[in-house]
Formats: sequence, structure tokens, C-alpha cells
Amino acid sequence: MASIEELRKERQKKLKQLVTAGMDPYPVTSARTHSLEVVRDEFSDLEAAETDLWVAGRVMAIREHGEVVFFDIFDGTATIQVVMKHDQVVSEELFTLFIAAVDVGDFLDVHGAAFTTQTDQPSVGLKEWRIISKALRPIPDQHHGLKDKETRLRKRYLDILMNDETRELVKRRASFWRAMRSFLEESDFLEVQTPVLETTPGGADARPFSAHHNALDMQVFLRISAGELWQKELLVAGFEKVFEIGRIFRNEGISAEHAQDYMQMEFYWAYADHEDGMEFVERLYKHIAEETFGTLTFTIGEHEVDLGDTWERYDYAETIEQIAGITITDASLDDILDKLGDYDVYVAEGERNIVRATDLLWKQCRREISGPGFLVNVPTELSPLAKKQTDDPAVVAQFQPIIAGSEVGKGYSELNNPTEQAARFNEQQTLREAGDKEAQRYDDAFIEALEYGMPPACGFGVSERLFAFLMDLPIREAQIFPLLKPDR
Repeated sequence: MASIEELRKERQKKLKQLVTAGMDPYPVTSARTHSLEVVRDEFSDLEAAETDLWVAGRVMAIREHGEVVFFDIFDGTATIQVVMKHDQVVSEELFTLFIAAVDVGDFLDVHGAAFTTQTDQPSVGLKEWRIISKALRPIPDQHHGLKDKETRLRKRYLDILMNDETRELVKRRASFWRAMRSFLEESDFLEVQTPVLETTPGGADARPFSAHHNALDMQVFLRISAGELWQKELLVAGFEKVFEIGRIFRNEGISAEHAQDYMQMEFYWAYADHEDGMEFVERLYKHIAEETFGTLTFTIGEHEVDLGDTWERYDYAETIEQIAGITITDASLDDILDKLGDYDVYVAEGERNIVRATDLLWKQCRREISGPGFLVNVPTELSPLAKKQTDDPAVVAQFQPIIAGSEVGKGYSELNNPTEQAARFNEQQTLREAGDKEAQRYDDAFIEALEYGMPPACGFGVSERLFAFLMDLPIREAQIFPLLKPDR
């Protein structure tokens, strides 16, 4: 079998043949008058009218039969067979040049008319052709395609080209975000855009990426939330309902559920609380599922999930006690670390505090919950931006959708008391100074904004992890172009 370099050299020779024959192998424009989707959908009318067509696309297969050449072209909308008969091409030279210089993978303009072959195959009868992009590397074989998963992710453009499932994934991602955006807009939420570069990253417990801003000579951070603190400042400014869909960045570990560069939506809703949020998010998720997948029933790993079922509520402490057999309100740090040891979970030295250890224990317990439902009554120290419950200040007015053993979103009644928010930030800063790099930073500017007054509000965020879960894929396989280490 010839090497890639040998094949490239052979195709470069063919490129020179095309140039010698007077063809520009990379012209500025295409002569296309009809997409292949239009030809497919209107084929009978086009054939009856003997419509003169220019179609275009990538050559996906070539079959030579003496004086007749059959080839398939694909333009991103559909595929159609083209039939080139020696006696129907405008010149002998054009027929010969095709045989000598055109390869699978090349893009062509094809001039001809719609007709049906003797085997009832809708086709285009070729009169003339021209090259519009010469491919110097061969595309994978259509029947065998790309089998290696790493190669498929690294050369995603070929994976999309050769695999209908991957192409459908790209379309479904678009449908997923479109469904979310339309639901929010129809509910009178205003889409906004907030900074991606921040001087103080806030809105989440996460380690940020940092960079140096040359013009201002200062350190900046890529945001770790979709503008949570900025959006709440918009509530201070008088907006009632706002949301943002955008990329966020977290310099954390890689897993089936975690990426470092991904899409997230967050909304903030003045005069609403966490109870309003749960009712709204349940309707939002059902809408997204129906619009994107046409169903409310999903198989996700070992879990069977029906979003149409009653959404249960899972009390944080009660659920841990039921599953792990430990009462977190009485347990010491050593008790929780010992229990984590039973799950083979190692806790880094700088993160060995009661807050982080309890959160890690919950993450082991949640794996057994299929959902759908909401995690509620999370301890106050685990959520520094949420309001305390009125009847139990030890827990916050927070909710997290639980699907297939994981949280896929987080919302709460937003903390709008500037004095308490400052105290919570100080608690987080203490954890940071003790070595917890994911603890939140003190944000003076946000405290100042709160001192001007922010109405009661519900905030909520969900990332593309929800899409990955509904697709039953690891998150990087559900992304179009996941981040990978260079292979050269």
C-alpha cells in the first residue's frame, strides 16, 4: 500500500495536469445553480423539464466502465450519482482528463441534466465538468471509514464527512442550543453578553486559566462561569430576566463528564426564587429533549431515564446517609475521608477540608440516582452565592437537576445581602489560603454592586454536559472539536 506522501506526490502530478489543461484547480467561484438537496427533492420536475443544471460537490466514489464513468458527489446537503458517457461529454479531452486527473475527494462543478437510469437510479447526466478544489490527500474509504477513536476526534472533519452519526451530532448540538435559546426568549428573557476576560474570576468553584494582558500590564483570567456576577449586576441595573449562552474555561481535570473549554447557559430572574426555578427548569429540559431528540425517554449508561416522570427531590444529607451510611452533620473530616477511602477516592492535601470532602462524598453517592429530580438542601458552606433557607439556615435554597447519576445544572435563590456575601467570600478566601485552589475569590466590585441593592432572584446554569448525557457520550465525544494534545 502506498504511503500518504507517495499519494500526495501522485495527486500533485495530477494537479499539474489540470493546470496544463487550462483549468484553475482552485477557482474563486463555483457555477452551481442547484444544491443536491434541491435536485433530490424536485427531481421529477427537473427531469420532466429537462432543466439545465450546474451542481457541485466532493467526489465520494468513482466507478469506471469503459466508455461510461459513474461517480457520486456530495455537497453537504445530499449525494447524487453522476453519469459521464464518452459520447455525451462536450469534448474527448474533457473525458480523458477526468480519467487521468480526478480523484475521490476532489470537488467538481458538473453541468448536465437530471435523468433516471435503467436501474431507476436518479442521476445527473454529465455534459461537462470543471475542478473547483483538488484534494491532495485521499479521504478515508467509505466502507471502512475511520475506526480509531483518537483519530476520529483529532481529524474531526473527516469523521464528520465519513460518518452520518457524527454529522447528526453536529446538527443536534445546534438544535439543543437553539431549543434552549428559543424557550428562554419566549419566556421573555433577554440575551446578553458579558466579559470572557476577568480580573477576578467568579461565579463558580473552579481553577481558572490565567494570562498576561500586555496593553494593561496585568494578570487576567478566562471566565469560569457564563457571567454570573455580571448578570447579577444587570439585575442591580433594573433588568428582570437575562441569560447568556457562551464558552467558559476551567483549568481542571479531564473526565467523561468534565472538559476545560465548553458551552454553558446561565439565566438570572428577578423576583423569582428556587421553587420558581425548579418548575421552570423542568419545563425547559423537557422542551429541549423533545425539540432535539423527539423523546423524553433516554438510556444513559446503566440508567433508564424518563423526563416525563415525576421529578423527585433528593435531600443532600438524607441521600448520603441512605447510600453511604454516614451522617454528615455529625461526621468529622476523618470520618468522611475514611468513607471516601472505601470508594477509592484520594483527596489532595490542599483539599482536605470538610467542605471539599463532603462534596466528594456526595459525588460518589449520586451515581446511584437515575432521576429525574432535584438535589435540594445543600449545606450552606458548599454554596457561597446562594441564600440560606428561611426555615433552616444550615442549608441553602439551591437545586440541581439529577439525571443518570450526575448533576446537570445548578440553580438557587441568589444571595443579595452584601454583608453576608462578603462574609461568605471571606470564608472562601480562607479555604484558598489553606490550599484549596478551587475556592472562590473575594470580589470587591461585586460587593459594591450589591450594596446598591439587588432584588430577590433565581439564577441557574447548565453546560453542554446535559447534551452529552442525553447523547450517552463522554463530553469530549459530544463536542465538535474537543481539545487534544498535539500529535506532532
